[in-house]
Amino acid sequence: MAKVLITGSAGFIGGYVVEELLRQGYTVVGLDNYSKYGPVTRSYDNHPRYTFVEGDARDVDLLTELLTDCDHFIAGAAMIGGISYFHAYAYDLLATNERIIAASCDAALRAHAAGTLKKVTYVSSSMVFESTDRWPSKEGDQLHIPPPRSSYGFQKLAVEYFAKAAWDQYKLPYTIVRPFNCVGVGEGRALGQAEVLSGNVKLAMSHVVPDLVQKVLKGQDPLHILGDGTQIRHYTYGGDLARGIVATLEHPGALNEDFNLSTATSTTVLELAELIWRKIKGPDVPFRWVSDEPFEHDVQKRIPDVTKAREVLGFEATTTLDQMLDEVIPWVAKAIEEGRL
Repeated sequence: MAKVLITGSAGFIGGYVVEELLRQGYTVVGLDNYSKYGPVTRSYDNHPRYTFVEGDARDVDLLTELLTDCDHFIAGAAMIGGISYFHAYAYDLLATNERIIAASCDAALRAHAAGTLKKVTYVSSSMVFESTDRWPSKEGDQLHIPPPRSSYGFQKLAVEYFAKAAWDQYKLPYTIVRPFNCVGVGEGRALGQAEVLSGNVKLAMSHVVPDLVQKVLKGQDPLHILGDGTQIRHYTYGGDLARGIVATLEHPGALNEDFNLSTATSTTVLELAELIWRKIKGPDVPFRWVSDEPFEHDVQKRIPDVTKAREVLGFEATTTLDQMLDEVIPWVAKAIEEGRL
């Protein structure tokens, strides 16, 4: 079975991808510098086909060495977080992620020229559609709409340009994947100095699902929601996203293509919040909420077209939001009990 290098392997989505790769029989090398959460322990740490390297994805020589006998490279490393990250670290997101993608491409070009590396799979983001005025967002729309306004979204669009430029000039094969609103376990409070309050609860600097769960578990009443709650998202299970990403590695139809990876189900933030409230507090406690001032880059609608992934890859995200919350809520509760959130 093929060998894969994945950068950002200790991250939120990265952890699910490593699990899926190992489940499918791949040999995996993971690289991470633990910059977001600090050292983490994974169930597969001692797996015989997994090797972890603590290091920086901006180190071209290190990446080149690790790619020496790899068939595939999943370029997943990035400074990433929830909506609060886009404002607290606007410059760092742009500068750090640009250095990461440049180093990733430089190393991949070396490995491909040496005849070992078959393809690079670039992990982009739904935020490339941040400024869209058309829904659902289809692959290719990002080339015809205004560029993203946030530095994070703009840099993720740049990732896609790196992928295509490396092909145009050097014929480095690629696939681009765009996860939409990943939900799962494994997130902790991000390292960093910025603190963002939502009512009386400090946000975990992560994503809306774990933050709403922790606020309800900590007794916030009324529940504070950013904006008016009508924002539309497609909450997609991390395990499903991992299946989609891994499905692109060997599929001939994925060569030099881009894919939206997402559930087909739309959910408003208010619907999400009430579902979390009911699961934790039960049916008899009235759902009470208040609206906080939204962040500037809190996109009102993020709705993907998932036709291409279904028709080309045979991929569909099947895990329901209800099932996701049944996994996430106990995980967040334990993290709170242990002082990690």
